[in-house]
Amino acid sequence: MEALEIQRAHNRAMDRMRPVTLTRDVMKHALGSCMIECGDTKVLCAATIEEGVPAWRRNAHAGWVSAEYAMLPASTNYRTRRELGARKGRSMEIERLIGRSLRSVVNLKALGEYTVTVDCDVLQADGGTRTASITGAWVALHDALMQWVQAGKIPRLPLIGQVAAVSVGVVDGASLLDLDYSEDSRAEVDMNVVGTNEGEFVEIQGTGERISFNRARLNQLLDLAEGGLAHLLALQNEITAFCDEDK
Repeated sequence: MEALEIQRAHNRAMDRMRPVTLTRDVMKHALGSCMIECGDTKVLCAATIEEGVPAWRRNAHAGWVSAEYAMLPASTNYRTRRELGARKGRSMEIERLIGRSLRSVVNLKALGEYTVTVDCDVLQADGGTRTASITGAWVALHDALMQWVQAGKIPRLPLIGQVAAVSVGVVDGASLLDLDYSEDSRAEVDMNVVGTNEGEFVEIQGTGERISFNRARLNQLLDLAEGGLAHLLALQNEITAFCDEDK
């Protein structure tokens, strides 16, 4: 496949991510919170824990982890209306993705009959809000569960791994890692990849927006995604020391 070069923001190469920052403990009343910044995309993630589980989950002797996602009105270059009455299909799809991703690395039996909700609010959007939400949500979830352990609510951390997510795509014929809005809005192929610290995929969402793609291109995009995931997982571990914890 022919190698192409295009000019990108932050003067980054095709296989390089935007600058990523994870800031913990940004909210006083949340058990766990994290502000994630990926270039100009900023998402605030906050985790809370409540006793009990949804009605359909009762008698399962296991907990539940879910997420809610929203974009603040001024998060884009035009005002986004608040979803007060009817939820947008996009928001519901994204929060289900976040919830599935988080549950993939939680031992729900070990959690016990508690419900963890991670709220992901987009403060500023410049592409990759769903992938940033997953990456930041894991940090908030980790910290909330650690608080629950320290409070004696559960005997040990029920996390069995890390999870992060990154976007890849084809823009002007070039395969790129971590698309910003200017790239995502004109991508020929758009893909979101969720993966764990064990090197396994949780979910791959890939669409040929303007062109179809073959197996060679898919392999190339997944290789790019794996590099981005490794970077994000290392940043998570750097601030949480998850890999050094006695689980």
